[in-house]
Amino acid sequence: MKFFIDSADIEEIRKAKSYGIVDGVTTNPSLLAKMEKGRDETVKDILSESDWPVSIEVISTDTEGMLKEAYEIAKLRGNAVVKIPMTLEGLAATKELSSKGIRTNVTLVFSANQALLAAKAGASYVSPFVGRLDDRGEDGMQLIRDIVQIYQNYGLETEVLVASIRSEEHVLQAALAGAHVSTVPMKVLENLAKHELTDAGLEKFLEDWKNRKK
Repeated sequence: MKFFIDSADIEEIRKAKSYGIVDGVTTNPSLLAKMEKGRDETVKDILSESDWPVSIEVISTDTEGMLKEAYEIAKLRGNAVVKIPMTLEGLAATKELSSKGIRTNVTLVFSANQALLAAKAGASYVSPFVGRLDDRGEDGMQLIRDIVQIYQNYGLETEVLVASIRSEEHVLQAALAGAHVSTVPMKVLENLAKHELTDAGLEKFLEDWKNRKK
């Protein structure tokens, strides 16, 4: 499974890159709005950091506006992926972009039917939001299992990119379900590498080495 870092903070992205386990970046308007630099400058910095796929979301809600923004995003750098909202207008834009070889990430997906339509439109990635479903008392990970099964049924090439991840358990369940990508905040990414027995074992090894006979 691929790991993407869900962030618009260039320093955080660089830190994630240094671990050698990250494969891409996802951003959204909310993350970009928190940055001191303007949206365009921040996006250019992220795109230039590596050849990872970087998802950049359009702001427009109509097909014509989405396409206009999408073409500008695609021109920024070859690793740019256009993030499109899951609406009928967004599906039309996704279909047009995919026909021109422009990679897309259909976002704000909350049902398997939506994911099926996104794949039908030619999306490169589909982003189901598990955390937000859990917040409503639904089983977000069941949605991932359903989408993976449907895509396997029909040999669909769209990658399942699990979004709105809140915990290490979400990542584990996404991997067990066969999702292609988990996009995670930095805290979750770093917590994945931690275990209390690892810390205790390392401490014991170092203590034994310190007390060795010379």
